[in-house]
Amino acid sequence: MPTLKERIVRALRDRPGLTDRELTDLVIGPGQPQQPVNEAARDLERLGYLSRRRRPDGLIGNFRAKSAVASPPDSGQPVEDRDPLSENSIKSVLEKWLHKHSWVPTIAWGRTRGPDIDARRRKERWLIEVKGRGGSPQEQGNYFLSALAELLQRMSYPNARYSVALPDLPRYRDLWKRLPSLAKSRLQLSALFVDERGAVREKKK
Repeated sequence: MPTLKERIVRALRDRPGLTDRELTDLVIGPGQPQQPVNEAARDLERLGYLSRRRRPDGLIGNFRAKSAVASPPDSGQPVEDRDPLSENSIKSVLEKWLHKHSWVPTIAWGRTRGPDIDARRRKERWLIEVKGRGGSPQEQGNYFLSALAELLQRMSYPNARYSVALPDLPRYRDLWKRLPSLAKSRLQLSALFVDERGAVREKKK
């Protein structure tokens, strides 16, 4: 299934100059939130695949860059980032996985402020904090605690789902297992483990 960024580039090949709203209606669905398309288009512009400029009617349109190749890198992650368990790679996997399950995710790439993933599905909301592989067991422990702390600060929505997304590695699985079950159930917290093949498994206990 083409990623959101690939669908945007393909749409602009045939209909250059579409606004974010027009692109959203075309590639996601009429009336759907346009934030995912807005973020994807800005990332594509940063990577050199799009140009965003004013149309004659004063609205900001999206145009394919003249030097752009046919398809952007998978899910827009930086070209040099090819570790399947890096933070950006896990975000890319989850972007596809969430779309597959009818969620519309907004991804915070790089140092963008806010939750790493803020996904919506009709009246449902899912906030996810993502961490990558880490270079040592100590660093993985710090990443795990950081993800929990960041998620706790975002627990302002009583009906939302909250998850940490982590590489499917023994150290992270052990850290999740050691987190008390009472804390997981009280916070309604789950973990999304992503392996090197791109498989996603949700654990609630």
